Amino acid sequence: MAKILFVMTGVDYWTLADGTAHPTGYWAEEFVAPYRAFTGAGHEITVATPGAVEPVADAGSLAPEFNGGAEGAAEVAAALEAAKELRNPVDLATVRTSDYDAVFYPGGHGPMQDLAVNADSARVLNEMLASGRPLGVVCHAPAALLATESAAGSPFVGYRLTGFTNVEESQAGFADKAVWLLQDRLVALGVDFRDGAPWAPHIEVDRNLYTGQNPASAQPLADEILTALG
Repeated sequence: MAKILFVMTGVDYWTLADGTAHPTGYWAEEFVAPYRAFTGAGHEITVATPGAVEPVADAGSLAPEFNGGAEGAAEVAAALEAAKELRNPVDLATVRTSDYDAVFYPGGHGPMQDLAVNADSARVLNEMLASGRPLGVVCHAPAALLATESAAGSPFVGYRLTGFTNVEESQAGFADKAVWLLQDRLVALGVDFRDGAPWAPHIEVDRNLYTGQNPASAQPLADEILTALG
């Protein structure tokens, strides 16, 4: 049995370019699909957020149109309700990465608000990358990599990865409302950003870094990490 840490956003809003707070949080599918995959394989899950705040799902991610209909939406809602780890998060500042066999970051717009500038998350990312143990990051969660940049650069420079693309953000209706776009900022960080077809599953694996482009990529990304864990 492996121990897997989920690092999740602790906010329920995202500040747009006009200063308004857009309601958000984490994207449900990006938690539920990996959670089911990992627990189904017998692994133990711990959730960590900044300040041990209980994470909030983006209400949009619970809508039938994003879950294959009303039945799928009900299943996702039930899975979140049953995931007791969501209601007992640990404080990200107290996390010892040596306690975990893998770390996984679900997305949603929330990470662009808090994890993108969170030093505790940056420490976790840096330590896991250096450890050689699997580090999974999906959709908007690669925003957390921005916090790893220092005067010496980021340890993620040159890594091949993916994340939510400018095209997808535009199609989602937020590209012209955002303060910054994830793809642009990651390219500026110095990573080797690779994009696939909008909304289709697309993952990249470079050494121990596992990244997925969008919600549809969460399941195949978790499957890749399970293979790595053996």
